Amino acid sequence: MPLIRPATADDLPAIAAIYAHHVRFGTGTFETTPPTNDEMAARHADVRAKGLPWLVAEQDGQVRGYAYCQWFKPRPAYRFSAEDSIYLHPDAAGQGLGRQLLAALADQAEAAGVRKLIAVIGDSANAASIGVHRALGFTPVGTIAACGWKFDRWLDIVLMEKVLGAGSSTPPEAA
Repeated sequence: MPLIRPATADDLPAIAAIYAHHVRFGTGTFETTPPTNDEMAARHADVRAKGLPWLVAEQDGQVRGYAYCQWFKPRPAYRFSAEDSIYLHPDAAGQGLGRQLLAALADQAEAAGVRKLIAVIGDSANAASIGVHRALGFTPVGTIAACGWKFDRWLDIVLMEKVLGAGSSTPPEAA
């Protein structure tokens, strides 16, 4: 059984290595150059400074995946909507780890005051990511066709959303 816990500075090299694999070989991210360990540390610090969750899944003492959310857009009106990111070590795919990570992330995002979690999924053929989001109650809201160019081909993005807590039925407490 994996342990889902907050990411620490000690986890960042493993996180950077997992992400580097997806940058180099996957279409779930449209980054084309893996960030350095220092850049990943800066991203982690930025997310945590905003009071948002960044989690890892640890199994047998090894980081097997991670998930975090970041404000959907930087303008203040978006401060109750966050975009999720989730990446697994290639050997951890298909074991239910992504579902556990995303469920924990949604719970912690809601506790942090997020009312809407948004998935911006790279590549409309990314069945695993679309499937895990759908399984956790995300609904499709659209596809933007051919908006990314990677690996010498055009790639779509799939947009999905999940309402957290009271959603838009009430004003936020800290409006």
